[in-house]
Amino acid sequence: MNYLGFYHLKEQPFGGAVDSRFYFNSFQHSYALVKLKYAAEERKGLAVLEGGIGTGKTTLARRMLEELDESKYEAALLVIIHSGLSSSWILRKIGIQLGIENPVEDKTALLGQLYERLMEIHDAQKKAIVLIDEAQMLESKEIIEDIRGLLNMEVDNQKLITFILFGLTNMDSYLVLDKPLQQRIALRYQLQSFTEKVTADYIRYRLDIAGPTREIFAPDALVAIHHYSSGIPRLINTICDNALFEGFLQKKEMLNKDIIEEVVADLKLVDQMERRGDKVKSQSIPVHHA
Repeated sequence: MNYLGFYHLKEQPFGGAVDSRFYFNSFQHSYALVKLKYAAEERKGLAVLEGGIGTGKTTLARRMLEELDESKYEAALLVIIHSGLSSSWILRKIGIQLGIENPVEDKTALLGQLYERLMEIHDAQKKAIVLIDEAQMLESKEIIEDIRGLLNMEVDNQKLITFILFGLTNMDSYLVLDKPLQQRIALRYQLQSFTEKVTADYIRYRLDIAGPTREIFAPDALVAIHHYSSGIPRLINTICDNALFEGFLQKKEMLNKDIIEEVVADLKLVDQMERRGDKVKSQSIPVHHA
C-alpha cells in the first residue's frame, strides 16, 4: 500500500536514499560545487564543506564525484562510518580507491606506495582528489597528522593530492588537533538551510521528477513545511513523504496545512524545535478522518 497511484507518481519523490536524479541545484549548492571544483582544478590541497545535519553535504559529495572528468582526475569518495577507524585503515582505503592493488600493512611502506601511486597519477597528467564524507568523525590526531603528511607530497611546487572534507560545522574541533593542517585550509564553504522560497522550489522540483501533472501541496502547506523543517532538506523530505502517505489514507488530493501539522505532530518535530529554542506558535492540530 502506497501513495504513488493515488497521486499519479512514477516513484517516491522524497525517498531517504541519495539519488542523483533528484539533485536540486540550488544557488548555494551550485556555488559550493564551483568553489570545490576550483580547489580540485588548482590543486589547492585542502578544502572544507561544512553544514548542519541534513543540509545536503552527502548529496553534494556524490554530485561532485560524478562531475569530475575521469580523463582529468583520479577521484575517490571515502565515507567515514564511525570514529574508531585507525590511521592505517584510512590510508589503506585511500590507497585502494586511488588504484593501489595490494596496499601493505606497514605504515611507512604504505606511505611509500601512496607516493609512488600519486607520482603515477601526476605523470599521467591527472589530478588525485579524495573526497571524505562525514569527516567530523576523523577524531584521531594521528589521522589528522597523516592527512597533513600526504599534503606535504609535492612535485614542481604542486600538491600531488587534494582532500575535500565534507562534515558538520564542528569539524574545527578536530582539525585543531593539528594546527598546521587547520592553517592549510585553502577554501571553506558552509551550507545554510533553505529559505521559504527555495523550500517550495525544492518540493516542486522533486515532484516534477517523480511525475505529477498538477499541484499536490497547497501554498499554506508549503509555508508550514518550511517552518517545521527549518529549511533542512532531510526534514523537508521526511515531512513531505509522510504528508503524501497521510493524504493518501485520507483521500486528500490537495495537501494543506492541516495535513502537515498532523504529520509534524506524529513525528514530534514541534518538540524538537522547542528543544532547539525555535519559536513555535501555540496552535491546535486538528485531526481529520478519512
